[in-house]
Amino acid sequence: MCSNYALPFGIALSIIIAAGPAGADPTDQKTPLVHLENQNQAERDPSASDEPAGTLVLPQALALALTQNPELATFSWETRAREAAALQASFFPNPTFGANAANFGNRSIQGFDGDVVTLELSQLIELGGKRAARTEAAALTKELADWDYESKRIDVLTQVSQAFIEVLAAQQRLSLTQQIQELANQMLVMTSARVQAGKVSPVEETKAKTARASVQIELMRAQRELEAARKRLAASWGSAAPRFEAVAGDLNAIRPPPSLESLLQRLANNPDLARWATEITQRQALITVEKSKAIPDVTATLGASKYLMPNDYALVVGFSIPLPAFNRNQGGILEAEHRLTKAEEDHRSAEVRIATALNTAYQRLSAAHAEVSALRQEVLPGAQSAYAAAREGYRLGKFGFLDVLDAQRTLFGAKTQYLLAQADYHKAVAEVERLIGGGLDDGALASLKQEASQ
Repeated sequence: MCSNYALPFGIALSIIIAAGPAGADPTDQKTPLVHLENQNQAERDPSASDEPAGTLVLPQALALALTQNPELATFSWETRAREAAALQASFFPNPTFGANAANFGNRSIQGFDGDVVTLELSQLIELGGKRAARTEAAALTKELADWDYESKRIDVLTQVSQAFIEVLAAQQRLSLTQQIQELANQMLVMTSARVQAGKVSPVEETKAKTARASVQIELMRAQRELEAARKRLAASWGSAAPRFEAVAGDLNAIRPPPSLESLLQRLANNPDLARWATEITQRQALITVEKSKAIPDVTATLGASKYLMPNDYALVVGFSIPLPAFNRNQGGILEAEHRLTKAEEDHRSAEVRIATALNTAYQRLSAAHAEVSALRQEVLPGAQSAYAAAREGYRLGKFGFLDVLDAQRTLFGAKTQYLLAQADYHKAVAEVERLIGGGLDDGALASLKQEASQ
């Protein structure tokens, strides 16, 4: 029996292989997956992303976050998944093998001698450009995943920059509080000496001890805030126990912000906006996919039948096609068109939302810059001079202890305010750069290059 079926099956299989789908070359289309796997191994190379145990600088923190941030890794896998989906969309439908036997139960033709055994192969032939439209839509969906990854990457870099600034500011605040503690100790020693000399009342020594105890509380608070800031920074690269001891940076690097108009012109670089061109193109491609579904596909059949009674063969050829009498995918096409309109509306909404966010961030940046400038040029010199005069006057007996304490509070209050304003400035810079998709100075550099080229 097996030899009887081998010939028709061989004929059908040979014809299908010769004329069947050969466009999906599995060797070529698996290449991106192999490449991504290598890239994934490189990203997980621990030797390239070890957290330093000493002083950490911002580029090191950013590199650690890019290679080890858990949220970023999630988006990376989504990109890989959509690339695999694009690969799958490019394949042709598989052929179908069928076998059947006829003439069972016929009384005039008893037994298997009267049977007809048919072996055949069927192939669905997609019409209307379905495969091309499907592949194009899948490729655009993968590009959207790239944009989502880029948006998340910039989000992570912004969060790391702001967390790094918080650690730097917390370090300097702790240092400032330690200076206050040292001055409080000195004031206590000075006041105790004056009490023992009978120049002032013992009540002032009690006030000095109270002031020192208050500073001690501030010192413990600053230590806790620094530890919390260090853990927030380390969490950006997935570490629960930071190994670095300190961060290094310069909060004094303050520059006037560029004009809001120049920044608004660079909003197109924001990946949250740039992605919408791909999003709308992808929605248009999905409409093409839905329209292609309205065109019925053809199923071609080729095989051979074995007639056992005369012991002969017959070639079987046929095709089938669904009749689009009722369902021409009208609903799917309409749904895709509505989703395109929704995407265009979402694009306009995103433009307004991001422009408003930039305006708000720019106001914070300008306010922080103005505050830093005023504190640096006016408040700090005056507070420093007043404290020095009050302390010297107290030593000479011209001022009371409360005068010195008030001047000290004013000075270190101004220093703390200056430190917070510096941190607000740098965090606002990071936020603005996130919204314009580049550095604040990139626009100026581009203008200079353009002028130089002219």
